[in-house]
Amino acid sequence: MYKRTDLAVELEIDENIKGITKREEKYGDITVTGIEITSAEGEEALGKPKGKYLTVEFPDILKISDFSSLEKSIKKALNTLIPKLPERVLVVGLGNTEITPDSIGPFTAQNILATRHIAGELAENLGLKGLKSISVITPNVLGKTGIESVELVSSVTQKVKPQLIIVIDALAAGNSDRLFRTIQLCNTGIAPGSGVNNSRKELNYNTLKAPVIAIGIPTVVDADTLCQDITGQDIKGHSGLLVTSKDGDVLCRKICEILSRTLNTFLQPNIEPEVIFSLV
Repeated sequence: MYKRTDLAVELEIDENIKGITKREEKYGDITVTGIEITSAEGEEALGKPKGKYLTVEFPDILKISDFSSLEKSIKKALNTLIPKLPERVLVVGLGNTEITPDSIGPFTAQNILATRHIAGELAENLGLKGLKSISVITPNVLGKTGIESVELVSSVTQKVKPQLIIVIDALAAGNSDRLFRTIQLCNTGIAPGSGVNNSRKELNYNTLKAPVIAIGIPTVVDADTLCQDITGQDIKGHSGLLVTSKDGDVLCRKICEILSRTLNTFLQPNIEPEVIFSLV
């Protein structure tokens, strides 16, 4: 059956194929699934490049009053992918703020504390000793700029020379229950626009010459996939339609707020969270 998804956790894994491992952990009502691909055979079977894929699943965020457990789970996943945080990091928010399902990247990035301009003696005088150098950009989309995201990010990378790039974007899920309730983190990069069926040239180590951590949140489900789930029958042909939640605008803002808070504290481990939030 046809099923369009950007999530590794939704792919069928043949246990007989070597080079694919899967592990699941639960923290209350939060589930974290880790999938690692280490062989060419595994790459071919799943259609994903070699690397680690961590998926954090959680309940409806509009019904959660305390997000501390979710933030801890996201941060633990980040620590797994980034065991040692470097001094210079570039955060990239991909997407289009005028299209709600595609606005995850820009809305998250706009609340990340940029600190590259605050360094050395100035940082110490401000009581920010140990401050990491964080740069933030939102390259927008090709249709608005006429420039591929990878070209803009590559140009910035050559100038600011980050030791790590964190890219945030929207994804497509194969199940509507995962919309705005799942975060996928991986160390293999990302293809901008993949979530809204407009995939562009990938942002990864090969194109940017720096390690890339991709963070994606599913905001749409393919209409044909949804119809198959409901009817249990194969759909002939593909409509190209994408479906999102009726509360997408509220859910998008809320999940971006949670993700930006988590990233800010993760990127500045030497600074008290209260200080970071007061500066954003």
